[in-house]
Formats: sequence, C-alpha cells, structure tokens
Amino acid sequence: MKLHKTKECLEVNDADLSGSAFDNVNLSGCTFHNINLSGAALDDINMSGWRVSKVNLSGLKLDHANLAGASITGSRYEGMTIDGIEVTKLLAAYRASAEKAAE
Repeated sequence: MKLHKTKECLEVNDADLSGSAFDNVNLSGCTFHNINLSGAALDDINMSGWRVSKVNLSGLKLDHANLAGASITGSRYEGMTIDGIEVTKLLAAYRASAEKAAE
C-alpha cells in the first residue's frame, strides 16, 4: 500500500508492517503499544517531549543526540557508557563524592 501526500488517521492492530519505509512522515501524537522495532534504523528524528516506559534499549547506540533535559530513572545501567565511560562507575564515584561532602 502506498500513501503519498495524504493525511490519514490509521488504526493498526495485529499487523506485520516489517520492511516498511517512512520518509517525511508526521507521526506526532501517535500512540504505540506492544511494538517490535528491533533492527529498525531511525535517522533525523524529532523525539522532543517523548515519554518512553518499559522499553528494552539494550544495544542502543545514540550518536550526536540532544539529551538536554532528558531524565533516566529506575533503569539498568550495566554495560552502558557515556563517551566511553561506564555509567555504573560514574554513578559510584558521584555517590561516594556526595557522601564525603555530606560528612
């Protein structure tokens, strides 16, 4: 199916759209639940204001990302790095420094 220069509101359930291509598409305000995006490639994407919950991002690679105002809580950080530095080590060093400052 091809949609070109059209405005549609789609309701898609129990469907296989693997291999589809989207270019210059406005998906603002869409809701995604129980979605498999493994192996997907996202490039030149505006995700400002996104809320992501219960997501598996293992193996995720972010490059040239604007993370201003981003918040990560209640997550697993093992093996995660920022600019090549292990996040678990960064957090441990920060917590140790904060404990010393509180003494």
